[in-house]
Amino acid sequence: MRGCNRVGKDCDNCYMMTDAHRFEGVPGHPFELGAVFRLVPENLPLPLKWTKPNRIFVNSMSDFFHPKAPVDYLRDCCRVMVEAPWHAYQVLTKRSERMRELLNGELRFAAQADHIWWGVSAGLREGLPRIEDLRESPAKNRFLSLEPLLEDLGEINLEGISWVITGGESGPRAREVRLAWVTSIRDQCQAAGVPLFFKQWGGRRKWLTGHILDGRTYRDFPTEIRGPVKNKAERMAVIGEMEAKYGLTDTAKSLIGRKANRTNHKTK
Repeated sequence: MRGCNRVGKDCDNCYMMTDAHRFEGVPGHPFELGAVFRLVPENLPLPLKWTKPNRIFVNSMSDFFHPKAPVDYLRDCCRVMVEAPWHAYQVLTKRSERMRELLNGELRFAAQADHIWWGVSAGLREGLPRIEDLRESPAKNRFLSLEPLLEDLGEINLEGISWVITGGESGPRAREVRLAWVTSIRDQCQAAGVPLFFKQWGGRRKWLTGHILDGRTYRDFPTEIRGPVKNKAERMAVIGEMEAKYGLTDTAKSLIGRKANRTNHKTK
């Protein structure tokens, strides 16, 4: 999927919106249509084509639980993730209520997968209720993205949370992040035994501010459990099913390798 719309103040400087507006109207560009939400089914089979294990940030240019995303389409996205368990997937959302509803319903089959991580964004206090929505889902692996961190979040309930990411905002209109806000999260994670990934201090020149906190880095990952790579026949069966369902033409499929790496996913 590509495109999104604002949910709250933490969306004000969204990098996706910046890219979408920058390339709106450029013929053939992935963001030719700007930030308008749309499905990109030609990218659905990609994880099954990559036999080298990756860590995939699902929907870095949208929100997986956007209200315009059809449930049947989300089910197919989850089907691909389940069928390609040699990758680790990070699914992050601000639409936590819909996530809770679907993980308790139509997408429950993917909620308990060892290799899929479900997370919510909460860089402001107004986003903290999203954590409770996440906790009320049957997700086996839960993580928090407390970024961009824009204020002191106070005490956070980390029960059932297996990983926390935090960091400052970057870009020309970056809002400040304070040391005390970051150390509070760091201390709470250490007390709860939760791995912390401190991404950056951010700012207009994030390459200068770096990611050192109190003299050291905090770039910890949780333990990941992945499955084996399936044989070609098994992978091609699912790929063929998806391509037939969405009527992918040879022209559409030829765009996959050229566009997907820079627009629809991130590997870390």
